[in-house]
Amino acid sequence: MDFATFLVQCLNSLQYGLLLFLVASGLTLIFGIMGVINLAHGSFYMIGAYMAYALAPLVGGGFFVTLGAGVVLAVLLGYLLEWAFFSFLYEREHLQQVLMTYGLILVFEELRSIVVGDDVHGVPAPAWLAGSIPLGELMTYPVYRLFISVVCLLVALAMWIVLARTRLGMKIRAGASNREMVQSLGIDIKFLYRVVFAAGVAVAVLAGMVAAPVTSVYPGMGNQVLIICFVVVVIGGIGSVRGALLAALLIGFVDTFGKVVFPQAAGVLVYVLMALILLWRPHGLFKTN
Repeated sequence: MDFATFLVQCLNSLQYGLLLFLVASGLTLIFGIMGVINLAHGSFYMIGAYMAYALAPLVGGGFFVTLGAGVVLAVLLGYLLEWAFFSFLYEREHLQQVLMTYGLILVFEELRSIVVGDDVHGVPAPAWLAGSIPLGELMTYPVYRLFISVVCLLVALAMWIVLARTRLGMKIRAGASNREMVQSLGIDIKFLYRVVFAAGVAVAVLAGMVAAPVTSVYPGMGNQVLIICFVVVVIGGIGSVRGALLAALLIGFVDTFGKVVFPQAAGVLVYVLMALILLWRPHGLFKTN
């Protein structure tokens, strides 16, 4: 493997890991802070990809306008879902959470089939991001993949600032630690949880929208990303956003280089990594934010 190929694979690993973090961070918020096992989280990623396909013609094709419209709709969807369904699950057993969120997967898949159909769709990258940069004499790297990495880094920075440096973040962390105590202090924990859930849905939808030009849009795409997102949450530590970031980057490098160096064993390397980390740190890399 020459240096140019190694550099390309490093960039691919970074882009995949950051995109995986963008999806998994929403699951970390919902699962780690609210205590709800949300199997439907992968469906939000799928919804984002289909939004990128369907909204562009409706809003005039502007890339950032499409992203903005998709995020606003995702926040509204998340707020509505938390009010209608998830607000009843906090005191329920995990089995009931699994059954209801699995039911939501079936509902979202059926609605997707009715509204958009079952065909595979391509989403073009914006023209100003459609080029590539040279890496050596023979290798190039798409500009759009670099753009995905930048977006993911900006979202990660924004999440860290909100959770670690704002009063809202302080309330969220307190609510995750002791819900009853936060309620006794006069904080509206129901509204707080709806904000958290809406944010979790929004980042998953954003991930699907920015990934659509790279992965295409197809039925069931959310199911594939769901399992690996739970792996990220477990490795990083339940409820830890920085742990999710580090875990996603580790998985990105292991998966990408595993497919290059050990293609026959690439499918299990991520789970071997998870097993080794849990043997070393049973609670994950970080316990809290």
